[in-house]
Amino acid sequence: MCGLSGEIRFDGTAADVGAVDRMTEAMRERGPDGSGLWSAGPVALGHRRLKIIDLSEKAAQPMVDEELGLAVVFNGCLYNYRELRSELRRAGYRFRSTSDTEVLVKAFHRWGDRCVEHFKGMFAFAAYEQRTGRLTLGRDRLGIKPLYLAEDGRRLRFASTLPALLAGGGVDTGIDRVALHHYMTFHSLVPGERTILSGVRRLPAATVRTLEADGTSTERRYWDPAHTRTALPGHAGLDDDEWRQAVLDALRTAVRRRMVADVPVGVLLSGGLDSSLILALLAEEGQEGLSTFSIGFEPAGGERGDEFAYSDLMARTYGTDHHRIRIPDTHLLSGLEDAVRAMSEPMVSHDCVAFHLLSREVARDVKVVQSGQGADEVFAGYRWFPPLADVPRERAAEVYLAEFADRPHHELAGIVSPEHLLDHDASGDFVRDHLARPGADTALDAVLRLETTAMLVDDPVKRVDNMTMAHGLEARTPFLDHDLVELAAACPSRLKLADGGKGVLKDAARKLLPAEVIDRPKGYFPVPAIRHLDGPFLDLVRDALTSSAARSRGLFRPSYVAALLADPDRDRATTGVNTLWQLGLLELWLQTQGV
Repeated sequence: MCGLSGEIRFDGTAADVGAVDRMTEAMRERGPDGSGLWSAGPVALGHRRLKIIDLSEKAAQPMVDEELGLAVVFNGCLYNYRELRSELRRAGYRFRSTSDTEVLVKAFHRWGDRCVEHFKGMFAFAAYEQRTGRLTLGRDRLGIKPLYLAEDGRRLRFASTLPALLAGGGVDTGIDRVALHHYMTFHSLVPGERTILSGVRRLPAATVRTLEADGTSTERRYWDPAHTRTALPGHAGLDDDEWRQAVLDALRTAVRRRMVADVPVGVLLSGGLDSSLILALLAEEGQEGLSTFSIGFEPAGGERGDEFAYSDLMARTYGTDHHRIRIPDTHLLSGLEDAVRAMSEPMVSHDCVAFHLLSREVARDVKVVQSGQGADEVFAGYRWFPPLADVPRERAAEVYLAEFADRPHHELAGIVSPEHLLDHDASGDFVRDHLARPGADTALDAVLRLETTAMLVDDPVKRVDNMTMAHGLEARTPFLDHDLVELAAACPSRLKLADGGKGVLKDAARKLLPAEVIDRPKGYFPVPAIRHLDGPFLDLVRDALTSSAARSRGLFRPSYVAALLADPDRDRATTGVNTLWQLGLLELWLQTQGV
């Protein structure tokens, strides 16, 4: 877990090492344990290191293998690196470290860009072949590790965070109108390659991109779960009990894989089903003296600010070294400002603030945690999935957008200023095109495929990475193990929708967890003071939206902003997000990043 950066030039000039150095330094929090730079002619690579596997300097990056002619920077963790190292040794490769980075170097040499198909883990990497001048960029199947790109024909720069690219300079910071449309309609996220800035793109999840020395490039998507009942032939004909056991076994394997580390591993314990199940499986693996961490806030607007009753129950059940972290409102405002600073892209969910503050405290005790993120998207745990149960395949987009989209396209005309407004429904088109793709047996299968490969990548996954890595904390997510995701995709829909959602997971958990945890109402990271904008939080948003920077940018109609500020709870999106917070967060982020 680290931060990587780099530049490759196609115009015959040397790479700008100074810019790569600035980009690397901008990611100090992601890798507080060391840094490195390497350059050769048109290429420069930078790296910030968080020491998790092989704490020696033999594992430092950029890692250059002169014998193989490779230079590599890597962010993430290959959970099967020991097995791969044994396989590569049998093939004649020699190792000087015990790191997963060196395994990636040898694997790339042996298999080229097909190496990604051998990896089980989370990763983003850049591999430069010194003999050919070819650069390969790769990203894991679920997009757990980020990789941002900025290119102008003469050069391409890349980094683990968008602000790092800004630190390098020379980025077009104009607002991407399609991205703004997505942000305002598609649950406040921007799917696919785009970001809110015109000059920055992402390497998509499950993608490798190869750039030749002359600047020509190719992209290949190497993973796309089918979401059909026949995708896993070995599981055809399983009865309900066998499916529950298969899910539990796959999750058990996913948790075990994520135990590999040369430092202690803790658990982010909300007290919900997902994190509690991870804790139970870690205990089953013989982990003793586990550190667990829960966060709570002061109540507001009649809403509780913690779920300690459930996390305390699980901590007592498994005898963990439990840390109850309660954040007073006096600390919340500064925490919010720090969380916005840590965002690679604007993220509306108030979970960001909770994760940021929780990670700050957790990082004092451990460097690695397991987290329950992703279970709701993979196993159909959200409220917008059940309405799709009996919907004809051709109506999937219509029903999904009605349940999930923040607002219909036509409403944007009263919110977004004319110069930033699109004349077509970009978000609706994105959803319709995605759901119309071949494969996926049912409407629900098509939506779960969309959630797993798009929404999940560009909202909760990004949120966890940004907020934990802002404190040099590595978060591992067993529910995003690609083998488990493939199994869940093939699982019959009725088993996932049972019992209000995640039914197959709840039934599998009954062998391990107290009924109070399994059958409790669904919870979230509650931050009531932000959900109910008031006091200093409202002042912060008002200052951002009425500032000279906001007026100059002119993203939103002044009359609409004024009406929201006069009545902060006037408008909420379909999913309950406060519209004033949605607008204010975007402007706060742009100003914080100096855009």
